[in-house]
Amino acid sequence: MAFIRSHCELSPTIGIILGSGLGEFADTLSDKISIDTSQIPHYPISTVEGHQGRLVFGSINKVQVLVVQGRTHYYEGHGIAEVAYVVRLMSKLGIKLLIVTNAAGGVNPDFKPGDLMIISDHINFMFKNPLRGLQLPSESRWTDMQNSYDSKYSEIIEQVALRMNIPLKRGVLFVSIGPTYETVAEVKMARHFGADAVSMSTVPEVITARANQIKVVGISCITNLATGLGSAQLSHDDVTDVARRVTSKFQRLLTEVIAVLGKKLEKDSRNTTI
Repeated sequence: MAFIRSHCELSPTIGIILGSGLGEFADTLSDKISIDTSQIPHYPISTVEGHQGRLVFGSINKVQVLVVQGRTHYYEGHGIAEVAYVVRLMSKLGIKLLIVTNAAGGVNPDFKPGDLMIISDHINFMFKNPLRGLQLPSESRWTDMQNSYDSKYSEIIEQVALRMNIPLKRGVLFVSIGPTYETVAEVKMARHFGADAVSMSTVPEVITARANQIKVVGISCITNLATGLGSAQLSHDDVTDVARRVTSKFQRLLTEVIAVLGKKLEKDSRNTTI
């Protein structure tokens, strides 16, 4: 915290974690202050192409935000608690709402590459939990994961998208540790379990946010059809390429969403203190 405060005195209320190929959104902030995560003590280094490794403070439509431009993944060799480090940092900075984004493979046959999906829930097939071990004073031990992706805030995002004529899907995210893509049999299993999309991230950050009383909403960019649902061989280059192709739509949506949710947070805060 001391290192962050020595570089930035802003007090953002919204945190955003950008997924593969979506990092350009951080460049749209006003009055940016960027901190290279490699300089932050104890911060795990991101090694994946498309994840630059920066914390970017700034504002969107006068709403102060903190954007994570370069998520760290469990499959990179980090411990599960290290993957959640940035969310614990956000909690100390006073973040009230976390917007998680990711690139995901479509399991639902109605999905196609380029679609955006509101995450309604997740299935944790990482079999790892960042709350395991010594309980931190700020965190709940037995965290209730019902409504993990806040339904009221998610509905606001859907209303914004409808107003902007940006189609949105809604679905359940199935997350495994990676870095291999799922097999055909695993994709069939995920669909049987109720999943609409598959990914290799997001769950550790969401669990940690909820343990710290941070509200969460999530948006997946469907970058490919999951294994067995299409003829193309999967590659990370293709994933990031599709994500970049929807950048304009994603940025327009997220910019307006932040403006609306920022006002909602401010209103909720006033009502809480009355």
